[in-house]
Amino acid sequence: MDLEKKLHNIIEDECNKLIKRFQNYHNKLHADHERNKKRITFPPKKQIKKPDYWERDKKFNPFYVKRRIKAITRSIVKKITSSTYKPFPPCIKEIPKIGGGTRKIAVYQIPDASVSKLFYRLLLSKNKHRFSSFSYAYRDDRNVHFAIQDIFLDIYKEPRTFVAEFDFSDFFGSISHNYLFDQFERNGFAINDVEKSIIKSFLSEGDKGIPQGTSISLFLANLACWELDKNLEREGLRFARYADDTIIWSKDYGQICLAYKIVNDFSEKVGVKINLKKSDGISLLLLKGSPVELNNFKESIDFLGYSISPNCISIRSKAIQKMKRQISYLLYRNLIQPLNKDELRAVTIPANNNDEHFLTAIMQIRRYMYGGMKEIQLIRYINGQSKRIYFKGVMSFYPLVSNIEQLQKLDGWLIATIYRSLSLRSKLLEKWNYDRSYEFPFNCPQSDLVRECKSKRIYKKNLLTIPSFTLIQKALEKGVKERGLVSVMNPKSNQYDYQE
Repeated sequence: MDLEKKLHNIIEDECNKLIKRFQNYHNKLHADHERNKKRITFPPKKQIKKPDYWERDKKFNPFYVKRRIKAITRSIVKKITSSTYKPFPPCIKEIPKIGGGTRKIAVYQIPDASVSKLFYRLLLSKNKHRFSSFSYAYRDDRNVHFAIQDIFLDIYKEPRTFVAEFDFSDFFGSISHNYLFDQFERNGFAINDVEKSIIKSFLSEGDKGIPQGTSISLFLANLACWELDKNLEREGLRFARYADDTIIWSKDYGQICLAYKIVNDFSEKVGVKINLKKSDGISLLLLKGSPVELNNFKESIDFLGYSISPNCISIRSKAIQKMKRQISYLLYRNLIQPLNKDELRAVTIPANNNDEHFLTAIMQIRRYMYGGMKEIQLIRYINGQSKRIYFKGVMSFYPLVSNIEQLQKLDGWLIATIYRSLSLRSKLLEKWNYDRSYEFPFNCPQSDLVRECKSKRIYKKNLLTIPSFTLIQKALEKGVKERGLVSVMNPKSNQYDYQE
């Protein structure tokens, strides 16, 4: 397939992806508006917002680009073949970080983003065998879950392991261009003159930094870390690197100290500083309850969205808080917010042991956790009555979790939170002179809530069944064993923000 055809296909795919994203946003906005019209007498007007950079240039707009795709493609290919191609300046978006500060993301025009993606794929397909097997980011043969699995299997039931954890400050924005260009001619990478020209065109500003948010930078980030990875491998060190997050482990304290020197030397050579605030440095990882003679020790290590200990894999506490916030919001939005106002307008009041808003809240929580599946589908799959299901809910981003105690606590938290929300809803209804404390679900004690909701039939279906973190974990575990990790993990695992 020639260059023009390849680029045409990628631009078309990119346009279709962005158009679908905008249409999904529009459909959700419309559905919310229709729902509000039933709940509120004077609902706010529906306002359809477009990305602000669509107004900056038409080539940010997927509808425009798709109409002009042939002409745009021909023009770009002509520039590439004549070595005059240069991307238009991107729109810089500042994204807040959880720990404070912002991350600058470069949003390129659709044709330029497509050029970046095309050459990223070409470069990766020729060179991925050159990258370390312990480098897991930005590849089609590695992912975050492979990293977690490899770390856990290495430290599993080890009573003592020395661990070094590193994070770099402004990794993408600090990489030296001279160091990066020097890698083109070294270490066996296959990069032709056209590809070098394209890379340099995206790095034309200043003498350091690669734009975060465009595909070709993903290849360059791994290229920049090639020497670091190989130096660690030469010393026989085990490690996992996901972009700038690096964790190294060894049973030998001398080896782990050498790892610190290797990382520090790399930092100075490439121009990327170690983030001392976010880097835990060297510590001793041990089994819970083991004797320890060092002050700097821990019973688990956090890497991306997971927490890994020598005996189990858990969901990281920050990720747990994120899940709890989302579920709490769904309960508040459906059960509390409509009643917690100065004036009650067009709110559907529970009657005859039915609460429409409670049903909506449970269905939304189930969709968040299960991705559209029902409890019966999961049970049938676990029991072998169903051979294949597709995981898309939030738990599909954590298919390797084995800490059952943590998930049981989450289930307990969910039931308690639902019960508290119903209790508050009952009080608010009573405040508006609608006493429903004697009706389901408000008359149901917390200890009976799961059983009563499961037995409740709506439209001849068990739609009120409260979802369970433990149940979805059992289905995921079975899927991993029978079909493999890739088949059950969420397709967007490599795009998910595990740092939150």
